[in-house]
Amino acid sequence: MPNIRTIDMMFLDDLFEMGGGYVLNFSNPTFSRFFADELNVDIDDPMYAEQGGSKGKRLRWFLQKVNVPTVVRTLKALWEYREAIRQRDGKPETVQNAQGRLLSLINRLEGKPDAQPAGQAPKAAFDRPKLLALRNDLIEFVQLTPQARGYAFETLLRDIFNVFGLEAREPFRLKGEQIDGSFLLQGETYLVEAKWQDALTGVADLHTFHGKLEQKAAWTRGLFVSNSGFTEDGLVAFGRGKRVVCMDGLDLFETLSRELPLNHVLERKVRRAAETGLPFARVRDLFPT
Repeated sequence: MPNIRTIDMMFLDDLFEMGGGYVLNFSNPTFSRFFADELNVDIDDPMYAEQGGSKGKRLRWFLQKVNVPTVVRTLKALWEYREAIRQRDGKPETVQNAQGRLLSLINRLEGKPDAQPAGQAPKAAFDRPKLLALRNDLIEFVQLTPQARGYAFETLLRDIFNVFGLEAREPFRLKGEQIDGSFLLQGETYLVEAKWQDALTGVADLHTFHGKLEQKAAWTRGLFVSNSGFTEDGLVAFGRGKRVVCMDGLDLFETLSRELPLNHVLERKVRRAAETGLPFARVRDLFPT
């Protein structure tokens, strides 16, 4: 059975308003219909009422009884429903870093970076002190000399990738303030090019990086990290349908501040690029607050 710890269930209680037996704004009929339509599940099966027949108690027991893929599908479906209702009604978010914490829990359930071997003391679903320290490092880089800043950015990127289990290839080779490296995402290899400079990154640098990818295997993809961001004209001139996704300093800051797992951030960037052909989508647009 999925190992949903007490602390995780307390978070889910807050997230999906399961206190007092309720779940979000569902009535008993709409709760049953939601599970049938969205998940092809009979939540009214007596096996899920062993701890009580309320919606909240049935959902808690269901999450403990079913397999991990079903738990993950359920959490994602409930989150999407919750966000649709919250945004429709114009309600503020009441759970701190709700989306990041949910995605980190999903990571742990799926055996990703924060998976915990059986028999050991439970590990937090996300390492808040580590994420806060990395965010503070990013802020403080502006006080460093260009050379020191380049080396610090190299270390920061490597640490961020590895915190989220993306297997960064070391060393990230430093050329001036440009760092090269690679990481794995969903079994695919991505080359990394990163710049820390005052000016926005333009089309020439994007084309140069894409040229490097074209000299590698056909399945190689790329992530271009520009702390200062990208020029609008450069992104337009770079065009659609390339093998590159882009990330800027604000994306990094929001990923760390909002405790969003980097693997989920990059997966959404890749999906948006596949859907639109455009290399850059902001984290704030992919994960609306």
